Amino acid sequence: MSQLKTIQDDPVPVWLPRLVGNKGPRFLQIADALQAALVDGSLAPGDRLPPQRQLAAQLGVDLTTVTRAYDEARRRNLLEGRGARGTYVAAPKVVLNPILDLSMNTPPPPDGVDFDDLLKQGLSQVLMRADNALLMTYHLAGGSEADRKAGARWLAPMFGNLDARQIVVCPGAQAAIAALILALTQPGDVILVEPMSYPGLLTAAAQFGRHVIAVDADQHGMVPEMLEAACRQHKRALVYLNPTLQNPTAITMPEHRRKELAGIAQRCKVGIIEDDPYWLLADAAPPPVASFAPQQVYYISTLSKCLTPGLRVAFVLLRDAQLRERFLVALRSFALMVAPLTAALATQWIVDGSAQGLMEGIRTEARLRHRMARTILAGRYSGAGDGLHVWLALPSYWHATELARVAGGEGIAVTSAQAFATGSASVNAIRISLGNIKDRARLQVGLQRLSHVLAQRPESFSAAVV
Repeated sequence: MSQLKTIQDDPVPVWLPRLVGNKGPRFLQIADALQAALVDGSLAPGDRLPPQRQLAAQLGVDLTTVTRAYDEARRRNLLEGRGARGTYVAAPKVVLNPILDLSMNTPPPPDGVDFDDLLKQGLSQVLMRADNALLMTYHLAGGSEADRKAGARWLAPMFGNLDARQIVVCPGAQAAIAALILALTQPGDVILVEPMSYPGLLTAAAQFGRHVIAVDADQHGMVPEMLEAACRQHKRALVYLNPTLQNPTAITMPEHRRKELAGIAQRCKVGIIEDDPYWLLADAAPPPVASFAPQQVYYISTLSKCLTPGLRVAFVLLRDAQLRERFLVALRSFALMVAPLTAALATQWIVDGSAQGLMEGIRTEARLRHRMARTILAGRYSGAGDGLHVWLALPSYWHATELARVAGGEGIAVTSAQAFATGSASVNAIRISLGNIKDRARLQVGLQRLSHVLAQRPESFSAAVV
């Protein structure tokens, strides 16, 4: 709890938090105390705050801590600077119909992890240890040796020890998918996918003139018999799978199904793109499909879903040397390389353990958010309890496109099943992403508002006639 007091010879109230060592970074404790003081009325809009040096002396902390606390409070729209007059408590901002975005799959901010500090420390270590000239020049080999070794370390939970020479570092999974399509197929070739599939794959296939054909799926993912029939029908085919916490259905393919699909790839001599961004977030995920057909399956693991999208780093496991070279040629045609600075930062985080700590915090936060969604959405919740999203089947009186439109009018953004549909696939569902709203309390508001919309019939939201 905050301790607030007023210095008698200063008409401005001074809030003084009790800083506790095990309650997270001190600058966040100070910002939280300010926010608490506003909630309980101890501070009010227009109140002047003490100068930063004065507050630092009163709290027994360095000036940088207070500066970061004030910056954090400004980020929360709690403070405003008035030049030489000082810093004041800001008036509440009026936001008309704020959008609560449940449409974008990004990792949630974990409790107890100071991301700003993590970023500064990581970059500081990179700049201290790396040749800065190398960070600002071209890298054409699919990542430096250090980056590829970090990739091998990142993939070790899935595959054990790997030869780092088999790993290519890419500027994100989308670039990796596009390069694999270019390297492995020709215009007019077929890509076999599940009826609900990742929109980025669908977009890339359309841009490159490849035909996407849906293969039936059940509660365990793509149906083996249907895949084998499709592979024999389409001789030049490539298969795309997202087997762990699948986007959008949140299905995790069991091990026996993965083995069956790998066996079909070997018998039919077809390649599989295994796009696996959520494996490390899943609870006891089965071995990747690539474990059962290492020459047939091309494995992609991005850091965007486990750490942060801003790194734009993904690792691709390609065991065949000739394919790696074709892949790099294809990649360079549209994305010459991963940015060396962000690749070096990712490598630093992986090597010093920061990546593991951040990912564990994200995994914990994601599970808390799933529990919240399960409670609020009650009988409608059908998530796996982990990962970043929920796949929600709709009641018969709602159509997914109409629900998304109405929810948008109520200030909630969700993604309709139509965004993921391949061919004539028709599923009446929406995807709800749980990580994009940073504040858990605001996520709760968004889920409650969505639950209210779901409980009513479309006619309740008919447009007024004026």
